[in-house]
Amino acid sequence: MKTMRTDVVVIGGGSTGAGVIRDVAMRGFDAVLIERGDLAQGTSGRYHGLLHSGGRYVVSDPHSATECAEENAILKRINANAVESSGGLFVVTPHDEEDYADGFLAAANATKVPAAEISIAEALRREPRLHPGIKRAFEVEDGTVDGWQMVWGAVRSAKAYGAKLLTYHRVTQILRENDQVSAVIAHDERGGEDIMIECRFVLNCGGPWAGKLAEMADCHGVEVVPGAGIMIAMNHRLSQSVINRCVYPADGDILVPVHPVCIIGTTDIRAEDPDDLPIPQLQVQQMLDAGEAMIPGFRKSRAIHAWAGARPLVKDSRVSESDTRHMGRGMSVVDHSQRDGLQGLLTIAGGKLTTYRLMAERIVDHMCEQMGESRPCRTADEAVPAAEDGHTYAIGHRLDAVEHAGKSPTSQQIICECELVTKQMLEKAMDDLPQGNLDDVRRQVRLGMGPCQGGFCSQRATAIAHERGDVDIERATGLLRLFLKNRWIGLWPILYGGQVRQSALDEWIHEGILDVEHLPEGAKEVVR
Repeated sequence: MKTMRTDVVVIGGGSTGAGVIRDVAMRGFDAVLIERGDLAQGTSGRYHGLLHSGGRYVVSDPHSATECAEENAILKRINANAVESSGGLFVVTPHDEEDYADGFLAAANATKVPAAEISIAEALRREPRLHPGIKRAFEVEDGTVDGWQMVWGAVRSAKAYGAKLLTYHRVTQILRENDQVSAVIAHDERGGEDIMIECRFVLNCGGPWAGKLAEMADCHGVEVVPGAGIMIAMNHRLSQSVINRCVYPADGDILVPVHPVCIIGTTDIRAEDPDDLPIPQLQVQQMLDAGEAMIPGFRKSRAIHAWAGARPLVKDSRVSESDTRHMGRGMSVVDHSQRDGLQGLLTIAGGKLTTYRLMAERIVDHMCEQMGESRPCRTADEAVPAAEDGHTYAIGHRLDAVEHAGKSPTSQQIICECELVTKQMLEKAMDDLPQGNLDDVRRQVRLGMGPCQGGFCSQRATAIAHERGDVDIERATGLLRLFLKNRWIGLWPILYGGQVRQSALDEWIHEGILDVEHLPEGAKEVVR
């Protein structure tokens, strides 16, 4: 067994863990981040893309609303490369009562969430596809965020401060000596080895899996409830602003423009296992109906992918165990020295991607207090490296880059037409992820996330990986199959209209021409 030594081990590579490792490293601690898969592969990568203004929670969760409003402004500055300042609207559709809207501005003012009522004519001018029968409209400072870019930006910032990253390492034990955490043991899912990391402190940022991780340290009863929700991506931006229904938070009341698509979300039902999240047909129909209420003709647009994520909600005694929709969205730090008599372990759960930086600040403040250290947080003041040059995301930025790069024709060859992924972009991602599979690459550059869902770019990317010598032919076949299987998981629930024809074409290509199911294959990888 390999061994290493550090000050702090952070478990979990979602947005919270990424924020925590950055904060810990910036305060001068030696730190290691452990993630069982790729970064932002769980909840943070299964997200509707909304950077909250706080407007959604001004009535249902005022404290969270204020936190979101404050962090919204910070993230637009420190994660500018991952955020589009799209703005947002809260609208009262013809299907909604006006009672909630009557108190919306007062609640927004009370929670310090910037909001203002605009005329219906102005709302329709901004968003011509909105239902012409809307009754009222309010503007807010919502934005959209690329969760993968945000997480990787934070982790790269942490690495610049000396932190280490261990992806595809599954924690198997948290060791303790009497009443003090002493080490973490993790299994390398790719290399097959175990590694022991001796440490002074463990920060459990496992999201929906945080309770199971705490049990490894013999700390039982940490109740994190997975609130499962489905989302559906449509094949183009039906709005340029975030559209919210001005109602008490409900299912399917948010439409978010992200990159060249838009995402409708989301449902909220308690899940028994965050690793097994179904996409029920009834919920798909519910999302399509909800979209139709905001954007007439929504159902006629092409749905290209559906997915489910699990929010890590802290059990709320005020509501039923199954009522995840009405559980509070606030963050909670569990101090195991007070709760279980174990020094050197803290667990954090709840919160939102929008408040990831604040969550990190809270848990690292707790850690410093326990360690008797005085090291102030600086994460709100310093942008991540990718955002330091003032670069901000804008729709069309890839087209502009391709048209004006002046690079060689080969490097600018388009591999994925849907997302304008060039060969140069693809090879850089492969260089950065030397053992990565095609889904790891997808999270970096959005490979296969457009209407064809990998129908054409999957073979091209696989061939490039083989041509570069990254993989042999058997492993290349395995990577292609895995990528296609993961794409298919999000396709079968939405097979209607144009996507049926696309899926049939993809099957003819892969099964009829390439016969991928009968090609030689090497080592298999876990579907994620």
